[in-house]
Amino acid sequence: MNQELAEVIKIYSTGTHQELSGYLIGKSKDTIIGMLVDLLTMYINDKNSSTIREFITVTFAGYKHVEKKIGYNGFKQDTFVSGKTIKCEAKPKNVDTNSKPLRKLNGGGNFTDYTFERLEKDKKEKDLSMLISGFVDGKLIYILEFLFVYPEFIKHLEEQLQYRFGNEKRTSGQFLRSANFDYKYFIDCSNLKIIYLLSKDKLEKYKPYIVRDFYKFLEEKAK
Repeated sequence: MNQELAEVIKIYSTGTHQELSGYLIGKSKDTIIGMLVDLLTMYINDKNSSTIREFITVTFAGYKHVEKKIGYNGFKQDTFVSGKTIKCEAKPKNVDTNSKPLRKLNGGGNFTDYTFERLEKDKKEKDLSMLISGFVDGKLIYILEFLFVYPEFIKHLEEQLQYRFGNEKRTSGQFLRSANFDYKYFIDCSNLKIIYLLSKDKLEKYKPYIVRDFYKFLEEKAK
């Protein structure tokens, strides 16, 4: 970590607002820019928190980000129906190119601690949008949007829940720890939207970090 940034974090967490302001005022513009870039790099690549990647995904798609952990990740007002709110669920993934083994982007995501009850709740939100985004070392590659109620997508989640619980009644505290999916379960959705995608020449740089068939799809859509 940048030593200047380390000192700023120390003062912020132990000192006063005046002490922090006094420290920063004495720094050059280039030093402050360097600290900010280092802080953003750390935050956007954080393996233990996807908050900033979630924020980027939601706001790029035109939704207002909701910071609380429980519930949907964003909402916006319906432009056609007064007073109606459209919700979204964001699933950002980031590839660390230095990680071993390397896990490539596949248009995937997962629902943590999923249940049949949660699935039924999500299905009732007829306009619930899924926002699927991919990053490589913090660089945004794509954002895709489709409706949660797409039949193939729901079927895949149902199959995982059925495998986990069978015909047994779920008891309190029992969950499917990770209901996962990838591009294969929404790629043919008729209302799939490309919210953001790198240009074709820039996308090529990240080809080694995207699974083959998914890369072909993105390449066809890129301009």
